Amino acid sequence: MPVRRPTFFSRPLPGLDASDKHRRRVTLLLLFGSSIVIALGLGWGTYYLLKAKWVLLAMDAALASVGMAALACTLTNRTRLAALLSAHALLVVISLICYFDVPDVGVPRSAHMHLLTLAAASFLLFRRENTYLRVVLPLICFAVALFYAGSDFGVTNPDYIPPPEAREISVWINNASCFFTIAMVLVIMQADVTARNAIEDDMRTALAQGHFTLHYQPQVREDGHGHGQVIGAEALLRWDHPQRGMILPGKFISLAEETGLIVPIGDWVLRKACTQLAEWAGHPRTAALTLSVNVSASQFRQPDFVPQVLDIVQRSGIDPSRLKLELTESLLVKDMDEVVRKMAELRARGLALSLDDFGTGYSSLNYLKRLPIDQLKIDQSFVRDLLNDPNDMAIVRTLVSLGQSLNLMLIAEGVETAEQLAWLRENGCPAYQGFLFSKPLPIDLFEKLVATPPTMPVAQGPRPRPAAGKPVVV
Repeated sequence: MPVRRPTFFSRPLPGLDASDKHRRRVTLLLLFGSSIVIALGLGWGTYYLLKAKWVLLAMDAALASVGMAALACTLTNRTRLAALLSAHALLVVISLICYFDVPDVGVPRSAHMHLLTLAAASFLLFRRENTYLRVVLPLICFAVALFYAGSDFGVTNPDYIPPPEAREISVWINNASCFFTIAMVLVIMQADVTARNAIEDDMRTALAQGHFTLHYQPQVREDGHGHGQVIGAEALLRWDHPQRGMILPGKFISLAEETGLIVPIGDWVLRKACTQLAEWAGHPRTAALTLSVNVSASQFRQPDFVPQVLDIVQRSGIDPSRLKLELTESLLVKDMDEVVRKMAELRARGLALSLDDFGTGYSSLNYLKRLPIDQLKIDQSFVRDLLNDPNDMAIVRTLVSLGQSLNLMLIAEGVETAEQLAWLRENGCPAYQGFLFSKPLPIDLFEKLVATPPTMPVAQGPRPRPAAGKPVVV
């Protein structure tokens, strides 16, 4: 099964999802830090050039080169690459500089202070990354700094040791730049903590005062007469903030997961969806509609998730087959047997289950054959470049074939052009969701759309072909 993931360097640095201010502060830190590194490298490099200290000149040239590369990456919005490059390259270069910065009776070693700055900055930049970047890398920086601070380990050849007058000046420069940078890191951390607490409080208020709402994105299939038939919708959470306006879930869901608020929010979404299905059941035009609800991994793993869902469905009096729970691949990472047991129990009580994002992260055909699901969603990351990327074509064809072989309903999300729609239709995908048909709508506009089904768009001109010679992964 081909798997498509965003590259490690193409993803943005994780930050406070609810605030672009965090990203601006981190960008400013990277710009300031790289500028300091460039200034130090060029300044001392020029000095050692005049003194004909070639080894020391080479190290400062390497320092300036790292700073320039990090600055270029930051200016082109590749903050992840800038952070990774800075953290690892500076660890090596500064450790080498410390080896030549040998303390004596009159002048202490000071280059190792930059390693403390690097440790603090790494902790800030990578605090939502994997364990190595978040914990191990800062500890390595701290350990190397501690080693050099507590020893006189270093070069013994006097030709390679900086002149005493240069080392006296460097003590002041190194300490001042390091203290200022660490202070900048602490200010960013404090600002993030304050913002995080404010957002968490706002989310609790939103739950208590009803500031959350649902928008509905139609799911469409062709009715055989050139018209689109709305067969259901996906319920998408929105936060109608009193001061900040409508907030999309990408801005706050991660924080809700971390704080545990995702559970009561998910419970509210389920109740609201069931209430809406009950209202639709009373009208012939909407009685046959299904409603898909996204279920987070944290919510699904709650011990009482299954009885809670069944209780909500029973109290609302809806046909359980009209409620479709969308589960993501992150559920499959651990305790697969328990996941399958819960899914089987829900399906046995009549609820429909859909697997979202299949093929984007933890895909395995073994998972797919074990899961008691009714629907397979083709992720928008495959649909986006479908017409130009033969790998995406191969993936979608494989997913369609799998769905048909396993007797699963298929739906492609993220359909935005008539050409994508034509290709999907030609290759056997029967249902679609995306901006080509409609953006997510408030309930009143969605119901108007159901009353006047959209015309199925027709592609104009020849459909683009993938570039010749590009290898296809199968």
